[in-house]
Amino acid sequence: MQDPVADLLSFIDRSPTPYHAVATAVALLEDAGFMRLEESDVWSVAPGDRRYVVRGGSLAAFEVGTAPPAEAGFRIVGAHTDSPNLRVKPAADVRAHGYSQLAVEPYGGVLLHTWLDRDLSLAGRVVVRDGAGLKTELVDLERPVLRVPSLAIHLNRELNQEGLKLNAQQHMAPVVGLSEKISLARLVGDALSGKRARKATKPVEVLAYDLMTYDTQPAARAGAEGELVLAPRLDNLASCHAALRALLASRRSAAVGRAASTRAIVFYDHEEVGSRSQAGAAGSFLADVLTRAAGAFAAPGAKGRTPEQAFERAAARSWLVSADMAHAVHPNYADRHEPGHRPVLGRGPVLKRNVNQSYATDAESAGLFAALCGEVGITPQHFVARSDLGCGSTIGPISAARVGIRTVDVGNPMLSMHSCREMAAAADVAPMIDVLRAFFASELRPPT
Repeated sequence: MQDPVADLLSFIDRSPTPYHAVATAVALLEDAGFMRLEESDVWSVAPGDRRYVVRGGSLAAFEVGTAPPAEAGFRIVGAHTDSPNLRVKPAADVRAHGYSQLAVEPYGGVLLHTWLDRDLSLAGRVVVRDGAGLKTELVDLERPVLRVPSLAIHLNRELNQEGLKLNAQQHMAPVVGLSEKISLARLVGDALSGKRARKATKPVEVLAYDLMTYDTQPAARAGAEGELVLAPRLDNLASCHAALRALLASRRSAAVGRAASTRAIVFYDHEEVGSRSQAGAAGSFLADVLTRAAGAFAAPGAKGRTPEQAFERAAARSWLVSADMAHAVHPNYADRHEPGHRPVLGRGPVLKRNVNQSYATDAESAGLFAALCGEVGITPQHFVARSDLGCGSTIGPISAARVGIRTVDVGNPMLSMHSCREMAAAADVAPMIDVLRAFFASELRPPT
């Protein structure tokens, strides 16, 4: 990875949905020697083993340390794969006034106006009949097929004075085309048939789908000196990318190769809608993976025995970094930020704090992250929401409550969060990877 910014842009472009983000990460993990574990199998792991687990749009991967997790704990970086967008309803085909449209609904806290007049495509996963059984496949139309047209100023003269008012039900259905023959089933079936190189006489039978819209404009560097990153889904694929690259880089380090702790990443789906799902942070995914990894550790000469109360002891010796993008100060709306806590693009990672536990950071975990930043020559920035404004949340407090591990919430600063297309700084990409790499190398224990 000679250019981390170009690598990030490529990662985002290859990951239009959480399922594709997992597939992109899996390809990189397998290239580095990680092997898949199935949740339905019995697990056995030994020092140096590199494994990963997939549950829907979520992924966990870990490299086993030289000591049992019960004795050395885990070093975990968590992020999320999902982003706000427009998702397709089950009965999607709509005909209105000579147009073919799709019925969609907002997913997460979407900035609806940013989806107007964009060249959109569709991607996601579908369930198809495969012989006598069912099979899940990824699909990506890979070309502009949708557009949500804005209303001309001539028909809405008050817009610039009164502001744009969008109704998600009435105003956000994208146009697919003009022909009455257009249908979602046909679009998806043709894409799958082309992917499988099937003949048109043998169409693919699609039984169900999780499909979402995405902007087809590629991620790019911008700014007068190339100092800006413009891309969809920076929140939070940028954090997934940093965690993944830090893990892969750490395994090439001789010092980390001798590390006692087990290093792990977990990328969750459904963070933008509350995390309450089988694959979300409020579910059992991370707890299941850590419990089984701790219990399946086979130390040399242990003859198959596992440490007593392995997971509980491991959790007490572990740290979790919740990496999710942070709010940079907006030059046109600086009054919306807490004075003294205004992160700036290009000045490095942000420590996020909220006394009401919307973020999981406390003095102990903040101290750990500040120490790691110092090791790599970085001074962290700080974000606290204004006392008279609400505060967003992350997987941090949810995961911390679920697995009982000390957690810190951090992220790179960005603007246009939850827009169809977001903005960050190129200079912030490498420092976050460096700090997370130092985290994986650290053997600092939680205070007792």
